[in-house]
Amino acid sequence: MAKIQFGSTGIRVEKNGFGALPLQRIPVEEAAGLMRRAFEGGMEFFDTARAYSDSEVKMGLAFEGVRQKVVIATKTHAKDGATLREHLKQSLANLKTDYIDLYQFHNPSSVPRPGDGTGLYEAALEAKQKGYIRHIGITNHSLAVAKEAVESGLYESLQFPFNYLSSPEEQALPTLCAQKGMGFIAMKAMSGGLFRDGRASFVHISGFANVIPIWGIQRQNELDEFLSLMKDPPALDDAMREVIEADKRSLQGEFCRGCGYCMPCPVGIEINNAARMSLMLRRAVTAQWTTPEWQEKMKKIENCLNCGACASKCPYHLDTPALLRKNYEDFKTFIE
Repeated sequence: MAKIQFGSTGIRVEKNGFGALPLQRIPVEEAAGLMRRAFEGGMEFFDTARAYSDSEVKMGLAFEGVRQKVVIATKTHAKDGATLREHLKQSLANLKTDYIDLYQFHNPSSVPRPGDGTGLYEAALEAKQKGYIRHIGITNHSLAVAKEAVESGLYESLQFPFNYLSSPEEQALPTLCAQKGMGFIAMKAMSGGLFRDGRASFVHISGFANVIPIWGIQRQNELDEFLSLMKDPPALDDAMREVIEADKRSLQGEFCRGCGYCMPCPVGIEINNAARMSLMLRRAVTAQWTTPEWQEKMKKIENCLNCGACASKCPYHLDTPALLRKNYEDFKTFIE
């Protein structure tokens, strides 16, 4: 695919990025090798975060010797300027680099601004002036916060969940970003793994000239699929439209996107998977979700405290305890 301009940053990359959140789940050498093969296959934009356990370390190992040839984006979940400086220092060390191309505020509940009392924006601006970071961005799951960030004029990029299930208002965000000279990064382009056809997601994203998708990749076959789509992009034909419409029909209403902001659970429930178990049972190989291990994990729902902590942290305002109970009852019908 042709390269695109990333907002007004001056960055020019392939319209196909690598989301490194899933790399927490695989060994260091395997993860580094996967990213290196992604780079060799044409990917140039790699996104991680300080909060993704050892993902930054793996990325740093992957790009030793080719650092100048890739664009690295990471994030800080700091709540104040002092913590941001600590996060940045650690990220630079983990990534084995002396600069970060795009430094993003990681899903803040409000838009960091100069003079807001947190010192966050000031610390990021100071780091930019010193050359530790080159561009300042923001990520979010709230449409209201995202729109406020775009309108603020303070940010060079927005990262937001974006796929063909997005609402009309969400679908308008890339255009709003383009008008403001901002880059747009699409997370959850595969709806947290619920979409089964990468071609459909790819062709949808292709319709937005300024959007870079970051595919969450942890297996070679997943990487191979997206690299092949770069070389031979699919067309939006009638068959592809039917795939998209079928997903829209089956995924209407409230469902868990698997973002994980509800975690951790005080009684150890793996909420981000347990709360969407019904969908996974019907959209993936059932055997992989009904193993003895998963039966034990789902049984933990019986210990739910109904404390409401998960629901209070859900960016989609789901009644998570109720969703867990509903999914558990459905799960039991598959193992009985």
